[in-house]
Amino acid sequence: MIRELKTFIAIAEAGTFARAGQRIGLTQAAVSAQVQRLEEQLGHALFARTGRTAQLNAEGLNALAQAREVVRLFDEMAAQRRRRPLGGRVVLGAIASAQAIVLPAVLARFRALHPDVHVRVVPGVSFHLLNQVDAGEVDAAIMIRPGFALQADLGWTPLSHEPFRLLVPAAMPRPHDWRALLAGRPFIRYDRTSFGGRLVERFLRESQLQVQDSVEIDELDAMAQMVACGVGVALVPEAFGRRAWPRGVVALPLGEHTFFRDIGMARRTTRTTAPAVLELLRLIEEAYAAGNARQAPDAAARPLKGSSSAAR
Repeated sequence: MIRELKTFIAIAEAGTFARAGQRIGLTQAAVSAQVQRLEEQLGHALFARTGRTAQLNAEGLNALAQAREVVRLFDEMAAQRRRRPLGGRVVLGAIASAQAIVLPAVLARFRALHPDVHVRVVPGVSFHLLNQVDAGEVDAAIMIRPGFALQADLGWTPLSHEPFRLLVPAAMPRPHDWRALLAGRPFIRYDRTSFGGRLVERFLRESQLQVQDSVEIDELDAMAQMVACGVGVALVPEAFGRRAWPRGVVALPLGEHTFFRDIGMARRTTRTTAPAVLELLRLIEEAYAAGNARQAPDAAARPLKGSSSAAR
């Protein structure tokens, strides 16, 4: 229940479920589900839901101080554990964007705290990483959430909610109509065998858009560079932590039609997880949570500027 208590505290501090979700990297639906579980466990409601605000009721006000104390004690216990030296080996699967943006700083911190732990990072697309988690070949994986329910023995920790953008060459005449661009320009397609590519395929189908396929590839940075070179246009997720797109690229928002990919960690829940694995996963969660907290509330509606220093 620690996760639910932290979400409860975030809502109380943010004032709405939506703002709390932005702060901790969860969708509003996920926040609501956590609150519902917490209220079911406690046996009473915590909020007087009026309009869009989340106003604490009397029980919620009483519970807030207790929740903060429980979380404080838990964090203190976890800190005591972290001060003990860890050893062993961690095998972590990760998609390319997580490897490039999140893991370098996380692994530097982890190594400083636990120099005796050997970490192996296994690259791959989400579909293969999920199979490796299920088979026990990796301890956990940072990946795109699939469009189907996970097996009962797999746990999922949400990390980020990433909007898709339409990338077009900067030299293209303006104004831009994203529907016309998708229908009238060569299309660089996100590989349909990947979870992210399936999201694009579903978006095109639901939008009733016919595209002119030119290239199909799974590497997102390569897609952006192809757009910069004038090969075509592409629907690409704005990966967590990205600061700029390649020079020569403009990222157009899709407005109310924006769709997302959800990034999280999958791991087996039916066996004991080694302390070193838990510690690394905790640091990964903290890194994503800190980045989500820094992100402006309207970031999902704002394209990033073109730059020659793209990160992914």
